[in-house]
Amino acid sequence: MAKVVLTFSMSLDGFVTGPDISMDHAMGIGGDRLHRWMFHAGPENSIDLGMARELLAKVGAVILGKRTFDVGLQHWRDTPYPAPSFVLTHEKRDNLIMKSATFTFVSEGINSALEQAKAAAARKVVIVMGASVAQQLLDEGLADEIYIQLVPVLLGKGSRLFDHIGSTPIELTCDRAVNSPHITHLRYKVAR
Repeated sequence: MAKVVLTFSMSLDGFVTGPDISMDHAMGIGGDRLHRWMFHAGPENSIDLGMARELLAKVGAVILGKRTFDVGLQHWRDTPYPAPSFVLTHEKRDNLIMKSATFTFVSEGINSALEQAKAAAARKVVIVMGASVAQQLLDEGLADEIYIQLVPVLLGKGSRLFDHIGSTPIELTCDRAVNSPHITHLRYKVAR
């Protein structure tokens, strides 16, 4: 069965976007800084590019929130990964076929989106995009792993990844930490 992986670039103070997300600022104001590590060229970025390629090879499906879809589509111009993508929404909508894969809009809730994504992913992983969707999966005990790309910046405002996850502690085990000149890659397994 496919693993559910939350993967986010996050500021040192816990934000995965800057404030004031909009169509003009899909990552919020200043939030683009969180993904700059993906676009550095040269040998000093070989660690980061290797980690990005490793993740891309594992992706079998994506679950994302409606707001992430709305503000991201104009930048991606395709699915965010070349894999079936399931958009959690309250509205009924026909599938949107893109060059690399299809967006399926799921209005039946997080469990339905997860079931469909796992079936599509087969033996690969389901990547989760959007803080709200990640929080729901953590709160329901449905996430298997968390990948954090820890960026050495303090944003001060924005969307925090670990807000709104309930009052019960969630135990994690760090099984990988890789430093590069630009960020620190962390991988945690969620204890069951």
